[in-house]
Amino acid sequence: MLLPKMNRHKDPAAQGKFTLLESEAADKFRIFFRDAIHANVRENFAFLFQRPWMSLALLVLGAAGAYALTRAALGPKIPVYTVARADIVQTVVASGRVEAPLRVEIGSQITGTVAAVPVAEGQFVKARQLLVRLDDSAAKAQVEQARSAVLQAETRLSQLRETDLPMAEQSLRQAEADLRNAQLQFDRNKELHARGLTARAELDDAEHALEVAESKVQSAELQALGNSAAGPNYRIAEAALKQAQANLAAAEAALDYTTIEAPAAGTLISRGVERGNVVQPGKVLMVLSPAGETQLVAQIDEKSFGLLALGQKARASADAYPSQTFTAELAYINPGVDATRGSVEVKLRVPSPPAYLLQDMTVSVDIEVARRSNALTLPAEAIHDAAGANPWVLAVDSGLAKRQDVKIGARGDGRVEILDGLREGDLVVPATNASAVAGRKVRAVQ
Repeated sequence: MLLPKMNRHKDPAAQGKFTLLESEAADKFRIFFRDAIHANVRENFAFLFQRPWMSLALLVLGAAGAYALTRAALGPKIPVYTVARADIVQTVVASGRVEAPLRVEIGSQITGTVAAVPVAEGQFVKARQLLVRLDDSAAKAQVEQARSAVLQAETRLSQLRETDLPMAEQSLRQAEADLRNAQLQFDRNKELHARGLTARAELDDAEHALEVAESKVQSAELQALGNSAAGPNYRIAEAALKQAQANLAAAEAALDYTTIEAPAAGTLISRGVERGNVVQPGKVLMVLSPAGETQLVAQIDEKSFGLLALGQKARASADAYPSQTFTAELAYINPGVDATRGSVEVKLRVPSPPAYLLQDMTVSVDIEVARRSNALTLPAEAIHDAAGANPWVLAVDSGLAKRQDVKIGARGDGRVEILDGLREGDLVVPATNASAVAGRKVRAVQ
């Protein structure tokens, strides 16, 4: 055991004892004291060498003590983020569906029985491709009947032009000739009667013949006029022909209505008709999504309404093909907000839709609303109250954690643009680290 060293200057009693020892047996005491100390040291070290685990424990305790003193003096080690410059892109994410700008509901214009449906739901069809065929036997008979009526009307009109009118004109010319002869005969008999050479009866006969000839001329004129292009007979025949032609057109249209064709190329979204069904006007048989421009309809949270603008670019992907993306462009923003869902409806134009994109598919859309190049940025998890009016961070300055208000801008994929409050290279404690408190010492670990 080590003996304590006596302080002569602070302990007078001890000083007197040492003076007595020195005077009586100073040399003997020094030898004894030296041997005792050496023996005690050898005994302690021998004890430690015989028990190495105790030596290790002493070393660990010493190191722990040193670490505790250092930690207390410098603060705990805290992982931090560094304010750095980077490109940042802010997007608004939404889920929507594929929708054509218009849909065509296909039905029948006549009542009939379905004879054939040569297409299937989901099939892509070309313009004028047959979709539904109705029984056309009755329609064909009506067409034949209408054609016969047209032929009769055409024959009647042709008869007026080629036969009746020339005959009427010939009769008129003959009546006019007879009238001239009757007039000459009357004039001669009148002169002879005036000279007393003929009897009154002969003059009366000549006058009667003249009146008959005039009547025949008038009748022939009316006949010729009636059969001419301006006459009533001709107009009646023309009207009959037009009526017959109209009936034929209606019959042919009814026959055409027995075949229902695609008005444009596109995809059949639905089919609700089968062979043997009796269809009527007004009943929807199929729905066609015309090929061409495709659009996406999505609901955006109203909190992002102020970030949207027409023409913004977007990347979209169908939920069925999440690894394949395509471009889109914001083309419409509904000016009203859906109060029930708290969202705004938007429509995006897809200039080059992929072949796998089908009507009513569910899609995910990322609309690019802001882009910043070489901006000061921080990871989003470093910001406290990022969605509030007064965001702030816990910055590290000269080993001391302090609260720092910041102004944030664009918010990209996991990073936030810092507009004010920090400089490039500043260190910031993650908001998720609860061990760091403003005003305390910390050791930043980048």
